Amino acid sequence: MSELQTNPGKIGVAIVGTGFGQKVHIPAFQAHHRTEIVAIYHRDINKAKTIAQGNDIPYAFDSITDVVNLPEVQAVSIATPPFLHYEMAKAVLKAGKHLLLEKPVTLNVAQAQELYQLAQKQDVIATVDFEFRFVPAWQLFAELLASGYVGTPRLIRIDWLGSSRADNSRPWNWYSSQEKGGGALGSLGSHAFDYIYWLFGSVRRLNAHLSTAIPQRVDPISGELKPVETDDTCMLSLELANGTPCQVTISAVVHASRTHWVEVYGDRGTLVIGSENQKDYIHGFRVWGSQPGQPLTEIEIPQRLLFPQHYPDGRICAFLRVVDQWVQGINHHKQIVPSLKEGVYSQLLMDLSHQSHKTGSWVDVPNLENYLT
Repeated sequence: MSELQTNPGKIGVAIVGTGFGQKVHIPAFQAHHRTEIVAIYHRDINKAKTIAQGNDIPYAFDSITDVVNLPEVQAVSIATPPFLHYEMAKAVLKAGKHLLLEKPVTLNVAQAQELYQLAQKQDVIATVDFEFRFVPAWQLFAELLASGYVGTPRLIRIDWLGSSRADNSRPWNWYSSQEKGGGALGSLGSHAFDYIYWLFGSVRRLNAHLSTAIPQRVDPISGELKPVETDDTCMLSLELANGTPCQVTISAVVHASRTHWVEVYGDRGTLVIGSENQKDYIHGFRVWGSQPGQPLTEIEIPQRLLFPQHYPDGRICAFLRVVDQWVQGINHHKQIVPSLKEGVYSQLLMDLSHQSHKTGSWVDVPNLENYLT
């Protein structure tokens, strides 16, 4: 008897990808009361079996076809590197299974657009792991902005600075490959573009300069230096649809005390959200606000927004809320936010950033609806 038959009230989920998948996806789905992990995928079947046995998962596969053909699988969560997303997600959607996809969703906006349209055609619930929408401090920040705390925004500044790639001795991997979807813009910019859309609306035009501080890394197989094709620092200037200027600085190779900071200056007030937590990019955020002439004062996060439980890996807290949103969408058969629509927009802005960098010029951003029909 299968696990799903044992627990008929639960949604049978398959986990595809076992890096982030093993650290965050597996514990989160095991913690959620409405999901049951029934299968795990790894390209090496022996590793898949080992992970399955270690986590009490009934099935292990090295084939996506086998995953989606398993009757017990109703939904699939994909946590593989970006270059694998498109084909895997397409297989999931064609099989009529619900989809949770890590970001960046694909390698280009045409692929993201195709997945969005396929999800609509198949009438399944597809979401993207845009975690910041589910972090307590960010939810408070969004509420304050929506309430008109700052009035009309006049300037937005975003700094996201980290040292995850700062070590020159860190070996070359897919993150260093353009065709595999690596780089700081894909890793961090995909999140930033989503929360800009969520908090401030769409972008009218943008200008991007991408750079690489560490141009070579050691290939772990050959031991030789291999060129890094992707960016590790991004300087982005955006003009929002309402005319507000937005400056974004992203880097994965700097040692900064202020790791992630967003400042919004308006005609009626200022709002700031920031974190100095070097080890956990989900926890540690605080919110400050001020009115003209007044000092910046911390605003307490209300109890109703706080995470009910903490985990050794802080990312599980936010991901669990993503899962819960997805589960509610599946239960009520109702599209949710974020969906692949938001994934398409984030990917569009990344594509246009690369275009802007190559041409050295401002690029107009088309209407998102053009990519959804």
